[in-house]
Amino acid sequence: MDYLVHKLLNAESLKSLQKTLLANELSWQDGKKTAGSHASKVKNNLQLDRKSKISTLASEKIIQCITSDPLIKSFALPKRIHGVMFTRSSKGHGYGMHVDNPYMSSGRSDLSFTLFLNERNEYEGGELCIQEMQGHKNFKLDAGEIIVYPSTTLHSVQKVNSGERLVCVGWIESYVSSNEERKLLFNLDAGAKALLSKYGRSDELDLIFLAYSNLLRRLGR
Repeated sequence: MDYLVHKLLNAESLKSLQKTLLANELSWQDGKKTAGSHASKVKNNLQLDRKSKISTLASEKIIQCITSDPLIKSFALPKRIHGVMFTRSSKGHGYGMHVDNPYMSSGRSDLSFTLFLNERNEYEGGELCIQEMQGHKNFKLDAGEIIVYPSTTLHSVQKVNSGERLVCVGWIESYVSSNEERKLLFNLDAGAKALLSKYGRSDELDLIFLAYSNLLRRLGR
């Protein structure tokens, strides 16, 4: 699979994070300030000042949650999580079709992620739209759910019609830059762990884990 949808934050963590993020209106600024030359022409939202203490502490919390999540680690093979930011989109806000910059001052973008921080019924519109080979797919997740997807894709955020959309976005530099190679490794790791859970350790399973580890060593950088 090209993307991963996963529950990352529980209700208690969400409530605390929301309260922190919305505590100071003066810390929110025009999102165009951090967009690339092309993306700035289609970006329309508010963004928490990344230099603020609120943003720094909240970003550290999100990075910690992602790096400690076994499923995301297996899927993304994260070497560096970077560029984390928090955005708000109210009526009329959206983000037109674009591709993320391959290299940023904070690192290479192999995977992008969006963590939804408020409930889907609190706003209309605001779907994350990811372009596929034939057509596109829209995502509007429950609060606390994250989607991780290749940064190589064209994607957009549909215009918000009412209410307000609150999300955290960021990028992952993976030990394995190729989407196809990461998928192979993810499937191999998932299959091996399922066999371990079902049948326990065996000499045959040790060989699968050996193959996975050495394949990761060869493909990683």
